[in-house]
Amino acid sequence: MFNLRLFIEASITLLVIMDPPGTVPVFLGLVGRKSREARKRAARQGVLVSFLVITLFAVAGNSILAYMHIGIPALQGAGGLLLLLIALDLLTGKGATNHPEVEDVNIALVPLGTPLLAGPGAIAATIVFVRQAGGDWGSYFALAAAIVAVHLVLLGTLRSAGLLIKVFKESGILLMAKIAGLLLAAIAVQLVASSVAGFIASGV
Repeated sequence: MFNLRLFIEASITLLVIMDPPGTVPVFLGLVGRKSREARKRAARQGVLVSFLVITLFAVAGNSILAYMHIGIPALQGAGGLLLLLIALDLLTGKGATNHPEVEDVNIALVPLGTPLLAGPGAIAATIVFVRQAGGDWGSYFALAAAIVAVHLVLLGTLRSAGLLIKVFKESGILLMAKIAGLLLAAIAVQLVASSVAGFIASGV
């Protein structure tokens, strides 16, 4: 049977961790000054990347981490350092490129798709829910439905973010890019701190 309790629990947990409203300022900071079609494409590609990453770790996360001898703290540290580099680009204004198409794809992959959406927290939560499913196909189906539902919410949120551009205009988007840089830097520091705490707790 469909595990409704697991579906609700997984949906709420992933929504809280992935924080659709919280991604809007960062998303606009990254692509707010691009065309409407470019924003829609970046939103679609970013959510798709996140969905593929989460699905991959739901299916084979335990095996991947065990085979490569990687723990969640290592993922947190790597994600934190990656976000810090992106944050510095946003804060210093050095993230521009002469190839907009390449930039759109890169933004969709990093940092939007991962590690911003499909970050260490979402990956770890997914792995935990897979373990809770315990081989029950109803629970697996509920978890899959939760992952799809959360990503549909993410897609709807990012696609509607363009409405804010009409309110904030060009100068507001530029300010939002700086704010996004600060937010990403704070997230990066928190991930690195959590990584260090995780390594200490594990005795590594």
